[in-house]
Amino acid sequence: MLQKVLSVARNKYILSLAGNVIMSGLGLVTMTLIYRSLPSKAEAGTWVLFQSTLLLVDTFRSGFLTTAFIKFYAGATKERMEEVAGSAWTLGAAITGVLSLISIFSLFFLGYITDEGLAMFFKWSGVYYIISLPWFLATCVIQGDQHFGKLLYIRLSNQGSFIVFIIALIVTGNISLHNILYAYLISNLITSLFALLKRWTRITNLRNRSTTCVKEIYNFGKYSVGTSLSANLFSSSDTYIINFLLGKELLAIYNVGQTLMQLVEIPLRSFAVTAMPELATAYNTNDREGVIRIMKKYAGMLSVILIPGAIIGCLLADVPIYLIGGGKYAGTEAANVFRIFLTFAIIFPPDRFFALTLDVIHKPKINFYKVLVMLAVNIGADFLGVYLTGNIYGVAGATIMPILTGTLIGYWALNKYHGFTYWSIFKVGYAETIALAKQMLAKRKFQN
Repeated sequence: MLQKVLSVARNKYILSLAGNVIMSGLGLVTMTLIYRSLPSKAEAGTWVLFQSTLLLVDTFRSGFLTTAFIKFYAGATKERMEEVAGSAWTLGAAITGVLSLISIFSLFFLGYITDEGLAMFFKWSGVYYIISLPWFLATCVIQGDQHFGKLLYIRLSNQGSFIVFIIALIVTGNISLHNILYAYLISNLITSLFALLKRWTRITNLRNRSTTCVKEIYNFGKYSVGTSLSANLFSSSDTYIINFLLGKELLAIYNVGQTLMQLVEIPLRSFAVTAMPELATAYNTNDREGVIRIMKKYAGMLSVILIPGAIIGCLLADVPIYLIGGGKYAGTEAANVFRIFLTFAIIFPPDRFFALTLDVIHKPKINFYKVLVMLAVNIGADFLGVYLTGNIYGVAGATIMPILTGTLIGYWALNKYHGFTYWSIFKVGYAETIALAKQMLAKRKFQN
């Protein structure tokens, strides 16, 4: 029995799901500690703006390298792996160098930046990008090797140490916005040192880099970055619009409601990790119908599964808002923002899996242009929402527009690859969900 449990626990899909669940849980714990410990909503809003900007800009590095690295590294010969790793380090160092130079150059103009969140970003972003580079590239290597247990250790080191530092600040009475920032930077430094000591970064392969391989990664990455940006750009544009038009207190309230959407992101990321090798296998065997069938299976199942979750979440939205934000956020717009996002949740999976499938069939350029269109639609819809309502409900409600836009573009592009109807996604998803439920019930009865 113990051997069966250990075998299941070592399964890469289980490890991937466990990693996403654990990290999303730790992320919620971190935000809960920050929201409850900072004395004002305005300070919480400043932290939201700083971290949103930091991670948005970092998406250019992670989006450029992660998918491209795995594509060229996974399953390659030993020599090719070393060449890809060294070339990725070269490109990663170059991107980090540019971002750091921008940060250093901005110090001369820091006095003209009146927004505290942006001032923190320009002052400290260069430090963050430098100290986080080793652990970031270690995650690329680990994903390429499909050693998801190691990936979990990296993430635990990063998020776990940050939580420990925040708790220490609270206990000692030294909690403040800038001390949280220092704790964040130190936790990233610790994670990079950990990755270097474990020799998971392949930094020694820098000597195996090649100009040809750097160009290969660059040429693929300049388009695949679009898929990575898609999940980040919309929330970030919402952040800036709320910050500058409605204020930091409403930004903090909006972010509490939005943070809970990590509960939807957990199955999205886990299904994507499971689906990607199946999609790639079907594509590599020139099975176009199989590619679309697999896409519909995962997108449809996830949409169906999210429906009861969305209903329960809407009914009980006030409870998690209070648990995360405390009394300061109870009775605010945060719960309704969460409800608005949940009502859109069932149409998230098709858009996400359309994008994933386009990457798999080597159409990253379409994803890149799609993201630009979605961003323009989102910004326009946000401004219109604020103009019509004067509150954060207008911004939350406007989210439907870019999702629908991206879904339509992805649907059009995939139909050119192999025809299918949009509603067939939900039909297939329902059938697969029922079949899975029956299979699990039958297995349980057999075991009893």
